[in-house]
Amino acid sequence: MTDIYTAIKSDHDRHRDLLEKISDTSGASDERKAAWDEFYHDVKAHAAAEEETFYSKLISKTWGQDAARHSVHEHQQLDDLMEELNEMDMSSSGWLTKFKTLRHDYEHHVDEEEDEVFSRAKEVIDDSEIKGYGERFLKRKQEEAGLIDEKREDSLED
Repeated sequence: MTDIYTAIKSDHDRHRDLLEKISDTSGASDERKAAWDEFYHDVKAHAAAEEETFYSKLISKTWGQDAARHSVHEHQQLDDLMEELNEMDMSSSGWLTKFKTLRHDYEHHVDEEEDEVFSRAKEVIDDSEIKGYGERFLKRKQEEAGLIDEKREDSLED
């Protein structure tokens, strides 16, 4: 059974790899487009699932309220950057500049989450209270991915 911390960290590691892959490509290449598409959709599903499982539990603890609000605020900022990138020409220098900002902000967010939020959460949330949250997170992420795919298909039909 995967615990919530391992499930979230596993996604973060995959996202770091995708960010590296995007950085190693150029222009609007098929490889960059595929890596960006995977990153974009997985991060959106990840953030929604994380907020509904991990952060909802964390916010129930006095200390966790500020940390959860801060992280959810960062999710919104990252989401705004990703939406801006989706509207831009991937081969433009402006896209690359904004992508570098996104990468920096995303890596800061996940480092802070893994180093500070996780360690504090482990102190204030007993293992028995959060047991099963890893599976809840993965299930919710899969549901969110399905919703994102439905929205994408709907927009393509318009």
